[in-house]
Amino acid sequence: VGPLYARTALASLRQAGFAPMEIRVPAGETTKSLRTIHTCYDQLARHRIERSSFITALGGGVVGDLGGFVAASFLRGVDVVQVPTTIVAQVDASLGGKTAVNHPHGKNLIGAFHQPRLVLTDTSALRSLPRAEIVAGLAEVVKHGVIRDEELFAFLEERIEDVVDMKITAQELDWLIARNGQIKADVVSADEREGGLRALLNCGHTIGHAIGAGA
Repeated sequence: VGPLYARTALASLRQAGFAPMEIRVPAGETTKSLRTIHTCYDQLARHRIERSSFITALGGGVVGDLGGFVAASFLRGVDVVQVPTTIVAQVDASLGGKTAVNHPHGKNLIGAFHQPRLVLTDTSALRSLPRAEIVAGLAEVVKHGVIRDEELFAFLEERIEDVVDMKITAQELDWLIARNGQIKADVVSADEREGGLRALLNCGHTIGHAIGAGA
């Protein structure tokens, strides 16, 4: 993500009057660790980040989780702006305020609820994704259709291959991502801390995490 979008994001922030500093982390789930968190803390402290500062998490779900947890915990909490660049991040991970890193004993064991100040979604970023990443993200989209939206599910039944191949218009892609974001936001607003209704969104996540961990 860095080589594709970091320069544009930094230039935009500078143009808006901010003085951004960049922290890049390696791609992949192993980055969601306390070691990476401490590296981020070191750089934020060295640059004298204050409570009026904010973290911008530009990337997929890993960066969103990591950046959100850094924001939740540094200086007892600073604002976070989520700028998701994958389908999973745009329709799920950037919304709802769940932030976490992994532990050797389990995925997402160390974290906090920390709602973003802003979620900025640019669907044109999705067109740079590899096919495997698009397919993985659409699993979340299908899930939302199954649990909350018959019209969305019908659209996917008819156009799923077009979505995978990104052979849909910008307007159709905007609608698809926005509709999924609204479904996630509606559920989270009714049950922010997963006391009941929000568990509906897990729909396969628990066993999926166990399979992924080799359990």
